[in-house]
Parts: sequence; structure tokens; C-alpha cells
Amino acid sequence: MTYYIVKIALTAVLVVLISEISKRSSFIGAVLASVPLTSVLAMLWLYLDTGDAAKVSALAGSVFWLVLPSLALFVALPILLAQGVNFYLSLAASMGITAICYWAMVIVLRYYGVEL
Repeated sequence: MTYYIVKIALTAVLVVLISEISKRSSFIGAVLASVPLTSVLAMLWLYLDTGDAAKVSALAGSVFWLVLPSLALFVALPILLAQGVNFYLSLAASMGITAICYWAMVIVLRYYGVEL
């Protein structure tokens, strides 16, 4: 149980730290947020939990293919905000657009024989 608390605490601290740094410098916050900390932590926790490098490799491969559709959020959100759309509506719409892009990517990958 202590292990799970450490995992949650470390992950939460990193997210809060990036948020706080972003208040002072959006550039440094963006650099830290763009580093795939979530993916790295997920791979670390997966390896520590299972000791299975093949599972880590499969996760890394899946993350690779899903990075492209995730970029839709970072395109849609600033466009919607620049158009004067409410922040929460912009965020929700951007997340919806991103979800559609994920779905489309999975369909395209399956068509080409790539299973995630």
C-alpha cells in the first residue's frame, strides 16, 4: 500500500510543480510539460511492478503511435480560445476533437495491421 501512495504522491507532485512553474514562466512550464513525464513514469512504474521489459516496450510503442492524435488538443485549444470561446467549452471541445483523432488513428493503424 505504501508503494501506491508513493507512486501517487510523486506523480501528483510533478504535475503540481509544473503547474506552479508555469505561473512564473509559460516557456519553462511548457518545456517541462512537453517532456513525456507521464509516459516515463508509466513505463517506470510498469517495469518496477512487473519487471517485464516486453510490456514496457509494448507501452512505449503504443505511446509513439498515439502522440500524433494527442497533438490535436494543442492545436484546437489555442484556436478556440483566440476565437473568444469560453475556456471550459474550449477545453471540452478540444478534448472531444482529440478523442475523435485517437479513434481515427486506431482505425487507420488497424487497417495497416498495427495493433495497440
